Amino acid sequence: MRAMGSTYECECEAAVAVAVAVAVAVAFPLLRNDKYTASTIPWRFPSDHPHILTPTELSWINLLFNTIPTFKKHAESDTSVPDAATKAENFAQRYARILEDFKKDPASQGRPFDLLLLCRLREQILKEQGFKDIFKKIKDVENANAISLFENVVHLNDAIEDKGKRLENLVRGIFAGNIFDLGATQLAEVFSKDGMSFSTTCQNLVPRPWVIDDLEAFKEAWSRKSWKKVIIFVDNSGADIILGILPFARELLRRGSQVILAANDLPSLNDVTYAELIQIISTLKDEEGCLMGVSTSNLLIANSGNDLPVIDLSRVSHEIADLAKDADLVILEGMGRGIETNLYAQFKCDSLKIAMVKHPEVAEFLGSRLYDCVIKYDEV
Repeated sequence: MRAMGSTYECECEAAVAVAVAVAVAVAFPLLRNDKYTASTIPWRFPSDHPHILTPTELSWINLLFNTIPTFKKHAESDTSVPDAATKAENFAQRYARILEDFKKDPASQGRPFDLLLLCRLREQILKEQGFKDIFKKIKDVENANAISLFENVVHLNDAIEDKGKRLENLVRGIFAGNIFDLGATQLAEVFSKDGMSFSTTCQNLVPRPWVIDDLEAFKEAWSRKSWKKVIIFVDNSGADIILGILPFARELLRRGSQVILAANDLPSLNDVTYAELIQIISTLKDEEGCLMGVSTSNLLIANSGNDLPVIDLSRVSHEIADLAKDADLVILEGMGRGIETNLYAQFKCDSLKIAMVKHPEVAEFLGSRLYDCVIKYDEV
């Protein structure tokens, strides 16, 4: 039995209590499975001892533990927070202690832990220390760089006359853009040194067939149908949203679809937020409200209600729930949304999960190569 009155244990329990007290939200109306859970990889089974850590739980705790130096580094340089270095150290120590507590006893807080909880705890501790958006500087730089390349990327796509080949190029662009992910420690180090060439990345994706490769099925559907309303749950700032998703969304607009881009309410990692995406679109549009000659009258930016790099579709904003009711294609982009939490989510309409595999733990689960690609298309 644990000793009562421990400051450390009370601290952990308080953090968990705050982390699970999320804002009022509603279920995404297009979910088809009543037993939906925002979890793809099983961390434990009913036969596992509740107080003994499973190997999968240990690997994911270690993954989150390995992100602490990157978070601490960016928190220390946040000039908007007084005494940032001390507060960054407080964050690092407290989050590490909580992870260690889960290692000792995964049931120590009275409820099972999962990726959603571990991510929410990390964000909550940062906020308690006064940090609102520790990756803002690097996001601003990457957004500016990507904006300068947007026109050329669109021209290259438009120059491809064959519709199937153009779609494949757009899909490859989504994968290439999705590499920019500060939640993957190795990639964070690459970007901190010298960035990454977008065009080179498009050409150097791992060869097909990818670990989940429904590209041909999606190309076939693309050739015979036109979706009236498409919801895209977007992922990262920089090349991901600007050079990957926006050219793809522009192509959908050109085909007559209404497109809703659902972005995070609050900052998390380098994920693009609702407010940032509005600014990005405003910057890219011309005086007539067009994206490189394509009207944006059917393009909407929506607040998903999410504040994590993963997403639980049983808890989204009322806004995105209302907009989604008559959508006929849902797209979940990025590893956190499209693989780690929703790879097997079923919908009442067509769906596309598209992401790059950037964590060894995910690669092991899928039996894939690191930096392999996932494009999973399900047609209703």
